[in-house]
Amino acid sequence: MSEIDEIVAQFASAVWGVPLVILLIGGGLYLLILSRFLPFRYLGHALEVLRGKYNNPNDPGEINHFQSLSTALSSTVGMGNIAGVAVAIAIGGPGAIFWLWVSAIVGMATKFFTNSLSVMYRGRDTQGNIQGGVMYYIVEGLGKKWKFMAIFFSVAGLIGALPVFNVNQLTQAINFILLEPNNVPTGFITNLIIGIILVIITSIVILGGLSRIGYTVSKLVPAMVALYFFSVLIILFVNYEQVPYYLSLIFTDAFAAESYKGEPLLGGVLGGLILLGIRRGAFSNEAGIGTATMAHGASKTSEPIREGLVAMMGPAIDTLLVCTLTALTILVTGVWQTTDVNGVSLTAAAFDASIPYVGSYLLLLCIAAFSISSLFSFSYYGTKCLSFLIGAERKHYYNYFYIISIIVGATTSLSMMINLIDGFFALMAIPTMISTLILAPRVMKEARIYFKKYK
Repeated sequence: MSEIDEIVAQFASAVWGVPLVILLIGGGLYLLILSRFLPFRYLGHALEVLRGKYNNPNDPGEINHFQSLSTALSSTVGMGNIAGVAVAIAIGGPGAIFWLWVSAIVGMATKFFTNSLSVMYRGRDTQGNIQGGVMYYIVEGLGKKWKFMAIFFSVAGLIGALPVFNVNQLTQAINFILLEPNNVPTGFITNLIIGIILVIITSIVILGGLSRIGYTVSKLVPAMVALYFFSVLIILFVNYEQVPYYLSLIFTDAFAAESYKGEPLLGGVLGGLILLGIRRGAFSNEAGIGTATMAHGASKTSEPIREGLVAMMGPAIDTLLVCTLTALTILVTGVWQTTDVNGVSLTAAAFDASIPYVGSYLLLLCIAAFSISSLFSFSYYGTKCLSFLIGAERKHYYNYFYIISIIVGATTSLSMMINLIDGFFALMAIPTMISTLILAPRVMKEARIYFKKYK
């Protein structure tokens, strides 16, 4: 297992090199400038669309704007925000959060373009149903000669959509917060039991299709974000004197990189810190990866720009809000310097330090909701990829592969799971960003027409 772990780590490091950083961040900056900061100029209109002001039940699609954002957020507002941020701080210190923010701001523009395209160029599967996503807008927007990129995205998506990291961290949280403090022996058997329970819960929802997924997560996501938000505010209030210091340290350490413990990039620790922040940002909000396009492409709308505006709010909610709350919780309590635990256990230590007795249980409740909702959404993404590759009538086979992966995630190491998903996310980003940059002028043409009508 240690040899496999090393191979997976080397694979993730190889694909997450300078070229991919340039593609994600450089490409995102180009989109931000091309749109003249459109995601920020029309934030109010985006909120109106999200509230349902423009909903039309006769529009093509399967789910409404709010449900599509909830489905997308249920896969992004998850363990990336709790465990992923903890990993970033454990390796990079406070400065990693600044580069996480940069990836989110740039990612808002990327999300606007990718998800506008997911509605502009919807295709049909082999059963004749309307479908959206990177693979469809590559074929419909760029033509059949680019289909090899759509296939590449879909194959990478079969692994990238697996829930192994979320399951791994939920299992670790149950062990660390619930079982070990109550003197219950933990190991392979307890992890396997947790995995089987998650399989049962997940199967009930995902075998019901997108409508059941959309309905479930539209109820679960707002509630879990509210509970987590409330818990973190208590911790920040208890440690309010430390908040200004650590907010300023995030900015200064972003360039000093004094707390960075990872591998250097381009011969320096600052390069390594920037890469760490961008990597964790991509894992957290998935901007430029392309998974969310499959949820937003199913939205009931005939206006692609509206869906792009709704989608761009994802990185703002996910990274600028939820990730920042997690980061401040870990920093102000000081556990990032006083404990040697990593991932979700580090966040749990922060909760326990500020809200004794109940804090870690509150976090466990949030983690369970985050992880389980992510399980529902990622299964949908995987079935869409398989549907594109071998036909919609066979897409259900992915669910069996997906369910088996839950057991694998529950019984293997954190490093292997996070590197595996990181690596395949990087592969998915290549066709997503290349096709989006080529098609971006068409989005801007559509946007000018839409906002002329809107005004």
